[in-house]
Amino acid sequence: MQRPLARFSIGFALALAAAAAPAQQPDSAALLSAQAEALKAFAMMDGVWRGPATSVLPDGSRRTFVQTERIGPFLGGSVRVIEGRGYADDGSVRFNAFGIISYDVARRSYSIHSYAQGLQGDFAFTPTGDGYAWEIPAGPGATIRYTATIKDGELHEVGDRVVSGREPQRIFDMRLKRIGDTDWPAAGAVAPR
Repeated sequence: MQRPLARFSIGFALALAAAAAPAQQPDSAALLSAQAEALKAFAMMDGVWRGPATSVLPDGSRRTFVQTERIGPFLGGSVRVIEGRGYADDGSVRFNAFGIISYDVARRSYSIHSYAQGLQGDFAFTPTGDGYAWEIPAGPGATIRYTATIKDGELHEVGDRVVSGREPQRIFDMRLKRIGDTDWPAAGAVAPR
């Protein structure tokens, strides 16, 4: 008597799992549409940017350089891709970073996956009324807070080292002018033939 009941139970469980599987599949078109809609909050970033930047090194010295950014939508606008380059006076690249801004529909939150100077990480990325903000943990009780405003063709981003119990210390400042449009990164895909 137990075997037919056990077979029925296993068969019933498998049938339920099979029936539930299609219902658990996400609606890819709806997800992509929701992500693209959410990423419109950052459309003002799209384009090619260039301008002066200053960073404060750990020893307190200042380094000034030319910073460029190219920013554009990818995957049907469901993500935004950023490449930043900092150039020395001789034209050599002294800093290169890459980031991907995305939106998690289930969590209703933005994030940036950033690669720079051999490091990588995922960080909360927040739209503001006129730009964005994000933070990177920088050791016990310390954070690097980046805040940007984008207005009248200028992207102004600052980075502050925030340590509990101290005044924030400005460690980065860039003022970039929008110098044009870009079809990067979507352009140049490999054709099927």
